[in-house]
Amino acid sequence: MADQTSSVAITTATSDSPPPLATSSPPPQPPLLIPQLPDDVAVQCIARVPRSYHLSLSLVSKLWRYTIRSPHFFATRSLIHSTQHSLYLNIRHNSSFKWYHHPNPNPSDKGPLSPLPPIAIQPVGPAYAVIGPKIYLIGGSINDIPSTSVWILDCRVNKWEIGPKMRVGREFAAAATVDGKIYVMGGCLVDNRTRSVNWAEFFDPAVGAWCPLPSGSVDAKDKWMHASAVIGGKIYAMADRGGVVYDVAEMEWGRVPKRLDLGWRGRAAVINGVLYCYDYLGKIRGYDVEKDAWKELRGVDKGLPKFLCGATMVDLDGRLCVVWECKEGGGGGGKTMDIMCAEIQFQLALPFYIVWLLLCDFQQYVYQGSQLFCLEIERFGYVILEHVNLSGDIWWKRYR
Repeated sequence: MADQTSSVAITTATSDSPPPLATSSPPPQPPLLIPQLPDDVAVQCIARVPRSYHLSLSLVSKLWRYTIRSPHFFATRSLIHSTQHSLYLNIRHNSSFKWYHHPNPNPSDKGPLSPLPPIAIQPVGPAYAVIGPKIYLIGGSINDIPSTSVWILDCRVNKWEIGPKMRVGREFAAAATVDGKIYVMGGCLVDNRTRSVNWAEFFDPAVGAWCPLPSGSVDAKDKWMHASAVIGGKIYAMADRGGVVYDVAEMEWGRVPKRLDLGWRGRAAVINGVLYCYDYLGKIRGYDVEKDAWKELRGVDKGLPKFLCGATMVDLDGRLCVVWECKEGGGGGGKTMDIMCAEIQFQLALPFYIVWLLLCDFQQYVYQGSQLFCLEIERFGYVILEHVNLSGDIWWKRYR
């Protein structure tokens, strides 16, 4: 009897005890980018690889592809000074255009430019601006109607996205970037109060919307803007009747100096506070805003042809990059033409004098009567060259 009681007691105690815990394996750890290396170290290693190899790197795995396209990856490249200049070329013929990209233009790389995805809607006469690694295509006409649309090309992944719409539609407007904000003016007829109030507006990425820029003190609010540039924090925009100057810091409007108005022809580039363009005689000249004077760029007579029209220029990392059509080159019954490019380095002690010149050659199929336009983009090392009325294969070559 005592044995039975003891047995029952033991049995009761056993049944009231919690069941033994089942053994389980720990959750799997996320895979590493590079085995035996922490991810933060691996990202710094991959960030040092030239951008021309990023497409191949993205094929390693989904994790690598996600990493290479992440904002953190490009921020790391900026911190370790691994950014590179890239060439973006806009080729337009009739009412359509295509964008091309070269990830690493250098003297030894003679490969073709890579095509970019097209935009769903192709406006005519848009303005361009840049903030960080993004190119903004602003307005333009669609079916002869000025558009409020804004398209954004993210150069980190070379994809287009739709941006915030402007307050009024514009075509052939002037645009510029100062202190991380985009300012646009003109491109619309001032035929009602809405367009008069919004003749100029600005875009702040932190807000994510366009806001009107007070312009009541501007006497002549022109529609057609031919060129624009930023010098010393001031936006200079040229129109048929002279031009306007907007001081961003002081929020004041003014008129373009008469001497600058008379000498500014075509697209221009600003380097070290000097605005460069070509004159009617085909010579490159520089305008010093502080001295209100033009000076001829010397030392390029033997290296560059006389530009009567069609040449354009851009600031390429502190060097003057000039692009033009070589009328003597090409063949094929007028369907081929050489598009030449020259990089000019200046010496600060001798302004307006050339130190060295590097010639480049774009050899491609084009149509007769083509025109060249150029737009500068410096942020994160991106340069954009817009070429109008071209078609065919694009190749990039340099000759020292």
